This record gives sequence, structure tokens and C-alpha cells, in this order.
Amino acid sequence: MAFYAPGPDFIQVPPQEAYFEPINWYRTKLHELGHWTGHSARLNRDVSGGRGGDAYAREELVAELCSAFLCAELGIAPTVRHADYLGAWLGILKGDNRAIFQAASLASKAANFVMGRPPVARIGAG
Repeated sequence: MAFYAPGPDFIQVPPQEAYFEPINWYRTKLHELGHWTGHSARLNRDVSGGRGGDAYAREELVAELCSAFLCAELGIAPTVRHADYLGAWLGILKGDNRAIFQAASLASKAANFVMGRPPVARIGAG
């Protein structure tokens, strides 16, 4: 089972051999790295939500978008999995017309963090 544990701050991913398609190990690892960036010592997102809750759904959306962005950047072929996974969170998207933009922004920051790029200053911030 793959997961990120925020309390002890670690990622667990089964060995690559455990995946039917080895490329899915990378996709899964990048998803969990997306969650890892949310820790208070890094990008400080709310990663405390329990399964099924709104905060949990939003964080899953961020982690999956982060994985999709990193896969695209690293040349890892996308799969239908990303579309299916995001489809599971339609309730959030239907209930908040800004949710996808907020999640994409947070996912972009997470992907930049994973790639070692400095944060981008917001226009008008100051």
C-alpha cells in the first residue's frame, strides 16, 4: 500500500516489482511526493483531513495534479488513471468553481518544490 504519513513525515511505496506496470511505481511515487510537499516544514498545506472529508478530497486533488504535472515534465507517459482519479473528486469541483484553479496552483507549487525550483513570487505581493 502506498501512502504518505504526515505525523512521522514519511512516504511508503511498495517496491517497483509489486506493480503490474513498472511505470506505475513512478506515477505513484510522484503522487505521494505531492502529499509530502504539504508538510508544515515544506509548503504547509492542510494534510490532516480524514478519508471522505472535504480537506482530504482537496489534498488528493492537489497530489494527483502534482503527479500529472511531474509526469508530463519528466516524460512519463500519462495514463487514464489520472483522469479517473480526478473524476472521483467531482463533488469538490462542482461545489466550488474555483477549486480546480486553487488545486492546480497548489500542485504547481508542489511540483516546483519537488523539482528543486524556488517559489515564484505572486504578482502584486509585496
